[in-house]
Amino acid sequence: MAKDKLTEYSATNASNDVIGDISVAEGMLPSAVNNALREQMTHLKNFSDGTDGIDVLSLADDDASASIKIQAPSAVTTTTTLTLPDGDGDAGAMLQTNGSGQLAWSTAYRNRNLVTNGACQVAQRSSSVTGITSNGYYTVDRFTHYLGGGGTWTSAQDSNAPSGFANSLKLTCTTANASPSAGTYSEISYLIEAQDLQRLGFGTSTAKTCTLSFWVKSNKTGNFSIYFLQRDNSNKLFSTHYTINTADTWEYKTLTVPADTSGVINDDNGVGMDFTFGLSYGTNFTSGSEQTSWGTNVNANRGAGLNVNLADATSNYWQITGVQLEVGEQATPFEHRSFGDEFAACQRYYIDCGTLLVQGYGYGSGGDGSGSALMFPVTMRSTPTMSKTSEDDDGSSASLIFNFTSSRGTSLEAQSTNGSHSNYVHASVTADSEL
Repeated sequence: MAKDKLTEYSATNASNDVIGDISVAEGMLPSAVNNALREQMTHLKNFSDGTDGIDVLSLADDDASASIKIQAPSAVTTTTTLTLPDGDGDAGAMLQTNGSGQLAWSTAYRNRNLVTNGACQVAQRSSSVTGITSNGYYTVDRFTHYLGGGGTWTSAQDSNAPSGFANSLKLTCTTANASPSAGTYSEISYLIEAQDLQRLGFGTSTAKTCTLSFWVKSNKTGNFSIYFLQRDNSNKLFSTHYTINTADTWEYKTLTVPADTSGVINDDNGVGMDFTFGLSYGTNFTSGSEQTSWGTNVNANRGAGLNVNLADATSNYWQITGVQLEVGEQATPFEHRSFGDEFAACQRYYIDCGTLLVQGYGYGSGGDGSGSALMFPVTMRSTPTMSKTSEDDDGSSASLIFNFTSSRGTSLEAQSTNGSHSNYVHASVTADSEL
């Protein structure tokens, strides 16, 4: 019987009397030896190419006394190629597939996502703000808007989202700028606290590559730019792009951010790195070229990958959710965290304290008063800026004053100049410690 694959041969020498259909039995003709060797080499080549395989791969130890075996399932429905990554990975790393057979080392730990509120769950300030023309945090926590002449926008926490998510951040153009001037910009940024980035090891020989992944949707197709800045390193820049292929359709994108052995990210509570999604730019930000390795900041390279102007017509929109930045060369499934965990993490940077009533006692014309302490639910990043709106003293000539503010709380004082009588004031209060 012909033997055309390595798996068809026997472990018993005497049973291997045929190579292919060439007899190698005792007494074979000398001319058959060459033909048998050629046939055997063909079998070996097919094996190395993966054309012919084996059911079990046995890897023996040095003295062949024991082995580890890698075995395919008993029934394989689809031929699959698994490609191993380069190197041996970091301690504790595991192999992850990208869904197409490419394996990569990934660190297996909780809180691997460096982005807070990546699923757009929390929007303390408002669920929708219209008429936006300037920089600021408006709706979804931790995502800030940078706008300079690039039209007028509505920002919203939107319930339209891909499967597995309940919310997204949506930007809609309400006043167009079809011909932006050179210095025009419209972009969405996420700023990361430096001490949370120490796991990247930037500035060391063991600096880590990281991966950004997200879901995005727009009525506009084409290339959209994204750039990263190292704020502690003279705004050292890395810029690239992603492509929206189909209008009005949620698409999943991944981008690899290279390691930087000469990077600088201080171990403090300032901005260590930020990444920015470009929506509309003038030539000051697009006339250069993509900077696909870390280098000196050049403004013209920041949006070089953008060939779309989202501000060129009203009702243009752009949505994003499922934003995740993690160590490693491979994007892993989005790390969903509870609403409570995300809310508390957002409060490190901004707290809506609600409407507070403060009652005190005024003394003469000196403006003295008394009040109470307000302790924050979490320790904030730094001493926050306290703000008040909708202040009402109900005719008591009182004013809400913040004293002795720290990252842990503040003292609320109802201060009056109406003489020696009771007074009170209520107001909506916020504490802002954003990056």
